[in-house]
Amino acid sequence: MTQPTGRPAAFFDLDRTLIAINSAFVYARHERRAGRISALQFLKASAWMGLYHLSLVDMERAFAEAVRHYRGQPAESLRERTRQFFEDHVLKTVQPGAEAALERHRAEAHPLVLLTASSPFMSKLAADHWQLDAWLSNQFPIDADGALRGTFERPICYGPGKVFWATKWAEQAGVDLKASYFYTDSYSDLPMLLEVGHPRVVNPDPRLRREAQRRGWTIEDWTR
Repeated sequence: MTQPTGRPAAFFDLDRTLIAINSAFVYARHERRAGRISALQFLKASAWMGLYHLSLVDMERAFAEAVRHYRGQPAESLRERTRQFFEDHVLKTVQPGAEAALERHRAEAHPLVLLTASSPFMSKLAADHWQLDAWLSNQFPIDADGALRGTFERPICYGPGKVFWATKWAEQAGVDLKASYFYTDSYSDLPMLLEVGHPRVVNPDPRLRREAQRRGWTIEDWTR
């Protein structure tokens, strides 16, 4: 096994890890109530989220369809709507154990990095709120007029894609993933958990709990 040779960082998933909710689902419900997506679009999003937690969805296909809906919309408008949503619906769901974990790593001078499949708007808000050192998420290209192109940068920041973006960032930051930590609740994050030296499983879904128990990984409860 490769021995750690560099400095560690602490990577954190967002949904159901730092916060208790799946923010994408709650945001879709918020958009539906505001009349910005149709009932069919909301039903599709709900189905995708259910399959997401079972790691049974083609996430790239689902994400492509969701992002396409926002093609041509001003990025600044979506940024402001996300900010209001974050303040009204997300901040109150922060997991009690999240702050303590962040402070532990901050005290050790570990870079704190958000690693999430969320939008860049949501991710930046979360990173700013917790004063994180970096955030890695899906990115939405914007045209010369400041409107969303309705696409996203590949690979998607999900599953193996999280390893790709984390590795790219770590190489630039002088961080050794084999010395690093990653906190998540989801079985879909197994590739990244296998990549770091210190996998940390937080209130996991059933499949990840079984995998963590089989591998002897640390399981943490952040609900209290």
